[in-house]
Amino acid sequence: MRGLLLFSVFFFTMLSAAVGVHAYFNATYLSTTVFLTNSTNAHVVEGVQIYVSNTSTSVYNQDRQAFNLSLSKWQNVIGSTPFLVEHIINPKSSIRNFTFLPGPLVPASNGGGYASLTMSYDAQNVTSVVSIAPRQFEYRFNSSAFNFLHTASGQSLLPNTRLTIMVPNGTQIVTVYPLPDSPQPNSFGKYTGTSFSWFSGEPLQGFGFVYITTETPQQEVIQYFSSAYKNYTTLIYVLALLIVAAIAIYLYNKLFR
Repeated sequence: MRGLLLFSVFFFTMLSAAVGVHAYFNATYLSTTVFLTNSTNAHVVEGVQIYVSNTSTSVYNQDRQAFNLSLSKWQNVIGSTPFLVEHIINPKSSIRNFTFLPGPLVPASNGGGYASLTMSYDAQNVTSVVSIAPRQFEYRFNSSAFNFLHTASGQSLLPNTRLTIMVPNGTQIVTVYPLPDSPQPNSFGKYTGTSFSWFSGEPLQGFGFVYITTETPQQEVIQYFSSAYKNYTTLIYVLALLIVAAIAIYLYNKLFR
């Protein structure tokens, strides 16, 4: 009987400890912001807000100071993998420049506190682009880059989630579907500005976002020479080596013969 009692106490203690980590670290909000550029790549910043109970604040601070904790370990800590993953990632490409920063704990009025876990990374091939006129390019968002909640009818935003897409200044919006929750269209039914947001639970099936950018003459010249440099990098290096070799031979003949 004594052995059974000790086993029961041990069992429920371990069970409480296992469940307690996830109960005391609760993900409450997700913000995903996609910064589109004049390329097919995007910079993504995601913030996950978590609530930490009063009895677990010391545990959070210890985990925050443990720099060797990986993203997968933080997923185990808060027990909310759907929130703490990269939500913009092309299945055929990798991400780059990933950083993860657990923020400081801000005390709550009812005890415990809130903290923000911030992910930042560059996602490749988030858009496709075609040239439609001199210095004009049409970009189309690739909805297969989404990695949100998968349902029977397609993907949708998680509850308590905000998706924001930022476009470069001077961008002309061609197509937006579904209509963003913010901003509202103007009196002509057109969208202006650079920020477009969708809120909690928005279905992403059939998502469409098409926009046009116009390069300045200066940007066109820079882009031309940048492309030329990339295409002829090897040839440029070979020519540079030949020039250096020719100078060396000339100096040798001049000085030693």
